Amino acid sequence: MILQIEGASVITIAVAVWFLGTAVNRYVPFLAHYNIPVSVTGGIICSIITTLLYYLVDITVEFDLGLRDLLLLVFFSTIGLSAKFKTLISGGKPLILLVIAALVLLILQNSVGVLMAYVFSADLGYGLFAGSISLAGGYGTAIAWSESALTTGLPGAQEIGIAFATFGLIAGGIMGGPIAEWLVRRHNLQGTGEKSPALEADDQQGTIRELPSMSSTLGMAMALAICVQAGDLVNIFLSEKGFELPGFLTAMAVGIVITNSADFLKIRLDPVARQKTEEVSLQLFLAMSLMSMQLWILASAFSTILFVIFVQMAMISLFTVFIVFRLAGSDYDASVMAAGFAGLGMGATPVGIANMNAVTSKYGPSTKAFLIIPLVGAFFLDIANAFVIKFFLSLPFMQ
Repeated sequence: MILQIEGASVITIAVAVWFLGTAVNRYVPFLAHYNIPVSVTGGIICSIITTLLYYLVDITVEFDLGLRDLLLLVFFSTIGLSAKFKTLISGGKPLILLVIAALVLLILQNSVGVLMAYVFSADLGYGLFAGSISLAGGYGTAIAWSESALTTGLPGAQEIGIAFATFGLIAGGIMGGPIAEWLVRRHNLQGTGEKSPALEADDQQGTIRELPSMSSTLGMAMALAICVQAGDLVNIFLSEKGFELPGFLTAMAVGIVITNSADFLKIRLDPVARQKTEEVSLQLFLAMSLMSMQLWILASAFSTILFVIFVQMAMISLFTVFIVFRLAGSDYDASVMAAGFAGLGMGATPVGIANMNAVTSKYGPSTKAFLIIPLVGAFFLDIANAFVIKFFLSLPFMQ
């Protein structure tokens, strides 16, 4: 029996999953201590429940993920709307260094993936799906590359890519918080301990902050709608010219144009409305991604996938702690960026942002981290990934 869940029901369950994760994190000290995002906790529990339904009562739960894909576009639109040129310039040297680190990470991921494919006597092309295609790239990149791979002698590439993207998403959400926690304690780092300026209430002072007005909220909604729609039109135009880009990149690019044009024209886009939209879209996207996992499909290759994922986790943990943290400045901001970098390297940019949210909710905000990591993950990483993948495919031993 197939139970198809669509429309508003998906949103309802995703919100319930978020509250479930919040409750579990509150009562399981380990999860709260290591800054595991609540959407990851709730989403994994939900996917375990659907797996039990499949095995115990033969019910296959399928979620319509159209709303999830829209939320991804909204999330990256909010990232674009926060990327003002004057703050991009302030990213300066750390941004450049982390872009270089991301490029090195992509090469390392594919090297590890290809080596694992060789160890398991598989076609080396599958190693790229165990590397940056599925991990740094995520679902969209895995599906896109599997469509071409299926015509070049890699049967089952899409299922393998989705499997690694799924476990990478889980791993990225689990490992970022502990990495930041270890760095903070190991180096005795201090956050500000302040709450985000977007919070409506200041608990210590007991004062109520001004909420966004109706006009500013609707103005933000219009800006986001333009980002999504115009981004889609740009994507169609580029596709016709033979230049393929993920939809979220063009939505983010339109957001960058809008926010900087608004600055030039002295038009204010409410930062509180933008940040709240960013948080909601991110949390619901992660909840939907994880609660919709059909773990039983991955059962046959479970042990092999887990082994490769653990090797990749070990590599990126060492790389993040000893390279990224130092390149980012070895301070509190660097520890937050390390959590974000681990998340985007294993499970795409939204996971990295969720990791940083979890860390900063405990130790205080990090404006620098929330400026640099989204830029590295949402723009530079995906572009670099395409070139790195093509480079590996051109190597003689991959032929």
